[in-house]
Amino acid sequence: MQELTHYVNGQHVKGTSGRFTDVMNPATGEVQAKVPLATKAEMDEIIAKAAEAQVAWGATNPQRRARVMMKFGALINENMDELAELVSREHGKTLPDARGDVQRGLEVVEVCMGAPAMLKGEFMDNGGPGIDLYSMRQALGVVAGITPFNFPAMIPLWKMAPALSCGNAMILKPSERCPSTSLRLAELLTEAGLPDGVLQVVNGDKEVVDAILDNETIQAVGFVGSTPIAQYIYGRAATNGKRAQCFGGAKNHMIIMPDADMDKAADALVGSSFGAAGERCMAISVAVPVGEKTADALIERLIPRIEKLKVGPYTAGDDVDYGPVITEASKTRIEGLISSGVEQGATLVRDGRGMSLQGYENGYFVGPTLFDNVTSDMDIYKEEIFGPVLTQVRAQNYEEALKLTMDNEYGNGTAIFTADGDVARDFASRVNVGMVGINFPIPVPLAYFSFGGWKKSAFGDLNQYGPDAFRFYTKTKTVTARWFSGIKEGGEFNFKAMD
Repeated sequence: MQELTHYVNGQHVKGTSGRFTDVMNPATGEVQAKVPLATKAEMDEIIAKAAEAQVAWGATNPQRRARVMMKFGALINENMDELAELVSREHGKTLPDARGDVQRGLEVVEVCMGAPAMLKGEFMDNGGPGIDLYSMRQALGVVAGITPFNFPAMIPLWKMAPALSCGNAMILKPSERCPSTSLRLAELLTEAGLPDGVLQVVNGDKEVVDAILDNETIQAVGFVGSTPIAQYIYGRAATNGKRAQCFGGAKNHMIIMPDADMDKAADALVGSSFGAAGERCMAISVAVPVGEKTADALIERLIPRIEKLKVGPYTAGDDVDYGPVITEASKTRIEGLISSGVEQGATLVRDGRGMSLQGYENGYFVGPTLFDNVTSDMDIYKEEIFGPVLTQVRAQNYEEALKLTMDNEYGNGTAIFTADGDVARDFASRVNVGMVGINFPIPVPLAYFSFGGWKKSAFGDLNQYGPDAFRFYTKTKTVTARWFSGIKEGGEFNFKAMD
């Protein structure tokens, strides 16, 4: 059985703790590798090495750092298929979905190739009598990224590319369920010219997380995962004087107005709800049609589309729509929530429980599930299911649909499908959600904007990637300067004035 490693000082290093956890194949339920779990002592030593490496890296000019990103981006492109295979093997998502995972991370790397322009400060001459003012952006030092299982390439790249481009060293702790992609990306960064020790990839559990949060050398922490853990990391990081941007759960609504193109809305819902087995923080999990006729028309279109979905292992090829969920515990939880929906009175239109595939009987597969007549007091509405389950909540009018979205405790993403520009404009202006789609189901901003939710979906003032990332991973220093002139009236230079 394969034994994975940490990646420290530019090379693979075996763990010394003697503690391991299993990396599963979610399609078969079999253990495919073991990954070491680091101790606090290991972490403190690795962080110290990163701090040593950061000094020279931080002093490297931004253009040379950008060249490393250029080479890194080229290497990601060259190794796209291999990286996608690593993602699929440990996560279970289909190869096309895995390629998309890598591609969306690569787009952030591409933006970071322009880091010198983002790191420019400001200047004002003669801000006062003979006084010039200027500001500069400087690296924080050593920062950390704690990333989730559901995007093993994209989110580590969202963290590491801006942090490194700004001149920081980074400690990356990937999910112990899907560690191999981050280890391979670290290899590619070394090949691209990143000095040893500037990126350290360390596998671990809560002990490693707490070591990151309590170590005085770490200046900032970025996290993506569940809301309870996001709150925990944000609170502990802030208590210890660190910057933190922590992104949590979601319950994303899509409003479908009566004038919407129902076929396009149905296609959008199926893709956004069931892609990647619903294990996306930007998945649409709640459809909110306005009016009974709209709701009936939408269900009528959803059923045949859902029935055509093909579920299977990524090895079955591009014909598969989505694969298994990540663990057996996830499957059990999702099926338990489906059962609670039935018990609490929702209409189960399509049931995905008990799915078993020939030859993959022990895999963690959940069939596509559709509920109608869901109400806001049901568990399937209140909880983030994080699985292939779409719920429909019927609203009688636009204001009711908008209120439903705004009253939800999460505020990651939302969407509206309509042909009415006034309604769309009103929705975008009033809704208290961080990312909004208009006739667009998964409104993840392009890499030169910034990604971030509101309410219990995000903790911290700055978002991921884009301009906010460069603000998050740097600190601003402002200089006020006055030089006393040695020039007399008439142009004669007075050397004594310079003494």
